[in-house]
Amino acid sequence: MKYFDHAATTPLDVDAANTYMEVACKYFGNTNSLHDMGDTADKILENCREEWGRLLNVDKNGIYFTSGGTESNFLIIQSILSASKKEGKHLVTSAAEHASIHSIMHILLKKGYEITYLPLLKTGVIDTQLLEKSIRPDTILVSIQHVNSEIGAIQPIKEIGAICKKNDVLFHSDMVQSIGKIDVNEVTQFVDALSISGHKFYGPKGVGVAYINPNTPWMPLLANGSHENGFRSGTVNTAGIASMTVAAQKACSMIGENLNKLSHLRRLFKERINTEFVDIFEYKEQYPGIIGLRVRGIEGQWLMLECNRQGFAISTGSACQVGKQAPSKTMKALGLTDGEAKEFIRVSMGKDNSEEEIIELTNVLNDLSVTLGERNAI
Repeated sequence: MKYFDHAATTPLDVDAANTYMEVACKYFGNTNSLHDMGDTADKILENCREEWGRLLNVDKNGIYFTSGGTESNFLIIQSILSASKKEGKHLVTSAAEHASIHSIMHILLKKGYEITYLPLLKTGVIDTQLLEKSIRPDTILVSIQHVNSEIGAIQPIKEIGAICKKNDVLFHSDMVQSIGKIDVNEVTQFVDALSISGHKFYGPKGVGVAYINPNTPWMPLLANGSHENGFRSGTVNTAGIASMTVAAQKACSMIGENLNKLSHLRRLFKERINTEFVDIFEYKEQYPGIIGLRVRGIEGQWLMLECNRQGFAISTGSACQVGKQAPSKTMKALGLTDGEAKEFIRVSMGKDNSEEEIIELTNVLNDLSVTLGERNAI
C-alpha cells in the first residue's frame, strides 16, 4: 500500500519509538510521586516542557501536555472562556475548522454563546476585513486554524492576531497541521493559545500539546487536578511526551529539506494530472504536502475506495469527518455546492513518498477520471 494520507496520521519515527520504549520501561515513575523514580520521570517531563518552549518560541510555563489536538482544542477554549474577564458570549471562527472545533462551538451554542462562522475567500483564507467587521463589543474569542487540513491553505496568523489584540479579543489557533511542517516561530507570538497533536509529525498517537500564554487567565475544566498545574487531570504520559518531543525535534530540524521535496512532488503531481477532469485547489500561501482536488463528476468516496483497491491510501478529507457522507466543510466554506463538495479528495504527502509513487498515483487517477468522465458524457 502506497500511503498518501499523512494529514490524517503519520508513521511513528524510529528514534521516537525507541525513546518511548526506553522511557516507558526504565523511567516509568509517576511524575507526582515523591520517590526518586517519580523525581526522574518529572525531570524528563520538565525537560520536554522546556524543549517545547524552545521549539515554539514561547514561555515554557504555558505548555501543557494533553492526549492530542482534539483535547487541546476543547480544554483551551473551555478553560479560557471560563476565566475571561471580558463580559460577552460572542465567538468567531471559520466554517472550515477541524471537526473538534465545530463540536466545541455546538456545545457552547447550547450554553448561550453566539457563534459567527467566517467563509473562505477564493484565496483559501478568511477575509480579515470581514473578521474585523464581525468582532463586536461582546466578542471574547476568535479561533482560526493555521494550516487547513484539507487544502493546506495557510491563514494570515499575524494579521488575525493584530486584529484580535486591537479589539481586546483572545486568539486561539489550531496548529495541528503546521507544527513540524512549516516554521511557526514567528506566528506563535501573535496567538494567546494554540493546539498540537503528536501523530501529525511522526510522533505517537494519544499525546499532544496545549499552549496558553501565561498572561492569559484560565480555569481548569476539572477542579483539584494535581497534574499539569491543574490544566488536565490524569497521570501524565511521560513516555509518549518524550517520544513526541524527539519526533518534533527531528521534524523541525528538517522543515526546509522536507518543504523542498514536497514542493517538487507537488509540481510533479500537477504536471502529470489530467486537468480536463480535475480541479486542484492552489493558493499563494499553502503547505505543499496537502493536495486538495476534485474530479468533476466522480464522488470522492468512490474514488478513494477505487484507489484503495489499486493500492493507494488517499482520503476524502479530514479523518475526523470521513464516513459521515457529508460534504467537506472546507469545500462548503469555499462556496461549493453539496454535490461539488462531495467530489473532493485529498492527497497528503510525507517525507518518504517518492517520484515513482506520484507517477503511479497520477496514472491511476487519470485513468479513473478519463474513464468515468467519458462515461458521464455519454
